[in-house]
Amino acid sequence: MENESSAHGLDFEAPIVELENRIAELRSFSESSEIDLSGQLEELERKCEEKKRAIYSHLNPWQRVQIARHPQRPLTSDYIKGFVTDFFELYGDGAYRDDPAIVTGLGRIRGRKVMIVGHRKGKTNPEKVACNFGMPHPEGYRKAIKKMRLAEKFGIPIVSFINTAGAFPGIQAEERGQAFVIAKNLQEMASLKVPVIAIVIGEGGSGGAIGIGVADRILMLENSYYSVISPEGCAAILWKDASHAPRAAEILKLTSSDLSSFGIVDEVVEEPVGGAHREPHETIRRLEETILRHLDEISDQDPEARKQTRFEKYMSIGRYAEEQQQTIGDQG
Repeated sequence: MENESSAHGLDFEAPIVELENRIAELRSFSESSEIDLSGQLEELERKCEEKKRAIYSHLNPWQRVQIARHPQRPLTSDYIKGFVTDFFELYGDGAYRDDPAIVTGLGRIRGRKVMIVGHRKGKTNPEKVACNFGMPHPEGYRKAIKKMRLAEKFGIPIVSFINTAGAFPGIQAEERGQAFVIAKNLQEMASLKVPVIAIVIGEGGSGGAIGIGVADRILMLENSYYSVISPEGCAAILWKDASHAPRAAEILKLTSSDLSSFGIVDEVVEEPVGGAHREPHETIRRLEETILRHLDEISDQDPEARKQTRFEKYMSIGRYAEEQQQTIGDQG
């Protein structure tokens, strides 16, 4: 019997899936035959955990990108269902239409009022098509900032879930001002006086991600990625061949550990061994705890001081080194 994860197993997960299938088969046989196989099951489960630790402690960047895209990885909707109570979805951008690729709404996290903003990818094929596979149009970003301004009006903190390959790059989106709308979001989010926390839960692609990601605290799940461009897009530009995506993932420095070392990400939320797609409930619990802790840390700050700190945070991102060149005369 195949377990649920084996249907979507990644290549490097094959040894884990094989052990999980054997465990499922043995457990099923034990239950149907009433034969005590607990000793064999414990041994297989121990081997499976050891294999998970061995594989997941040595993942390369491209493998982490694959995990970030795993079809069973928790989505924004799962986190909302998992720990946001009294959620009331808000629709529309007040100008053109509602964009399902962005979800916004009011809710509570353990009684604390929050405005939720996030990328929505959908789970079933019809949902994915309806949500444009999580790639928002300009109206999605207008909806997001409209709801953020509403949150500021009532002094409600904002929690943003980032999970997109990028903003939709089609000609209609460009005709409706995609680049301008995202730039406007960056400007307005930088000036918000309420606390803002952004979490990269899967893919963090380009301006499509940062369009709802200017925040006081930036968090990343361990196996998510955050990059100026997708590995495939980078490979297509540099080598005219998207098959070089694994090489591009290596040089883009897009993993959570890379971004943490650069000081861009404030905290990396550790995932259960084997990834969030194997232990979604535990991942959801860990993220809830982390969000609440960061909200506690920044909520009591003076709004103007918090806004200034946020501005300085983004202004400090990025470094360069100047090489001093000497002329021949100077060398003489």
